[in-house]
Amino acid sequence: MLTDYIQAALRHAKYEILSDNGTYYGEIPGFDGVYANADTLEICREQLEEVLEEWILFRVYKNLTLPVVDGIELKVKEVA
Repeated sequence: MLTDYIQAALRHAKYEILSDNGTYYGEIPGFDGVYANADTLEICREQLEEVLEEWILFRVYKNLTLPVVDGIELKVKEVA
């Protein structure tokens, strides 16, 4: 489920080449603070995925909600 969620989120990523230095910038709309910047598109995608994973873990740790992506909803259940 987590892998499906991450892959779904990454399919919504937007990338652009920055005109001031020619690097690639990527972000995922609806995931505030999830962005990456790198010299190549491939490295930018890899970094964006890593940032997304860390963002998800942080939000789970802090018991914060996660956006629903393509009908996939991650919820943290409390266990006794």
